[in-house]
Amino acid sequence: MHTHTDVGGPAQPLLTISGLVKHFPLKRDALGRGGGVVRAVDGVGFQVLKGETLGVVGESGCGKSTTARLLMQLMAPTAGEIVFDGRTVGSRDLPLKEFRRQVQMVFQDSYASLNPRLTIEDSVAFGPQVHGVPQREAVARARSLLDRVGLAPARFAERYPHELSGGQRQRVNIARALALQPRMVILDEAVSALDKSVEAQVLNLLSELKAEFGLTYVFISHDLNVVHYMSDRVMVMYLGQVAEIGPSDRLFKTPAHPYTAALLSSMPSMDPDRRTETAPLAGDPPNPIHPPSGCRFHPRCSVAAAVCASRVPVHTITGPHHAAACLVHEPDSGHPQAGSVNPAAAADAVATADTSA
Repeated sequence: MHTHTDVGGPAQPLLTISGLVKHFPLKRDALGRGGGVVRAVDGVGFQVLKGETLGVVGESGCGKSTTARLLMQLMAPTAGEIVFDGRTVGSRDLPLKEFRRQVQMVFQDSYASLNPRLTIEDSVAFGPQVHGVPQREAVARARSLLDRVGLAPARFAERYPHELSGGQRQRVNIARALALQPRMVILDEAVSALDKSVEAQVLNLLSELKAEFGLTYVFISHDLNVVHYMSDRVMVMYLGQVAEIGPSDRLFKTPAHPYTAALLSSMPSMDPDRRTETAPLAGDPPNPIHPPSGCRFHPRCSVAAAVCASRVPVHTITGPHHAAACLVHEPDSGHPQAGSVNPAAAADAVATADTSA
């Protein structure tokens, strides 16, 4: 087992993101029309604590995967700062190569992530060799990790990616991510392409590896049940911004943001008394080129008031380690229900009234 010294001390967050922005410029046509930017990530800030699993959820297009790629520095942010264990990423204090050794990523597409011309063993051993580990030691580490993720080296080491199933390939990707002995692993929809039985095996493997190697996870998924199962804390994103962040059990039990409540009410239930009669959320997410003014969720929100179209909500503490960006929680925000009601509970009440009407 590999241990790392805490540069910033054990109490300091492992990763601190502040003011993260990524705008993709649009081309103009021959007549000069168009232009503008796609606001994929628009002012995201959060922390990842040492040893935790932070789940990240939201609709397609909310900026989850772009945020992951920005965290890994696979693309340059338009603005913002990333601090890893007290050191700013990309500075002289923490060069990108050193940061990428400590933070690894597992992607959704298990086949596209692997070089089809390298054997499984060579794929896993490649990273350590790039970072200066001698070949013999890198191969030994690769074989040990393949064995640990349930792929016996005697059977699998010399195989190529196309000879493996999707679940087996994803185990190779997990082994490859661990080969550099990182402190943090970002899992971007890492199990969403797998069958449910295989998904359960891989999730249990991830939990075991986290405890065994002392890892910290950022777990991105659209599957709310999986996020609830895996995460210590959950961050909910909407249209490039953080809507809510809080402890997993508390957030799933008593969501503080109406968008979170709508997401959770879309989860299938086996209880016949909890049938979904009407859609909890109407319409598609707005255009990220021209997002709504004020609170970005207000055109789809059941508790929206006039002030929501003009005033941008700030993150307000709603409980222990729990915060939401909703004007209902802000004292003196101008919202008629400010400080008097949980907006998620109010949204549920509106939905209930709609179904009984």
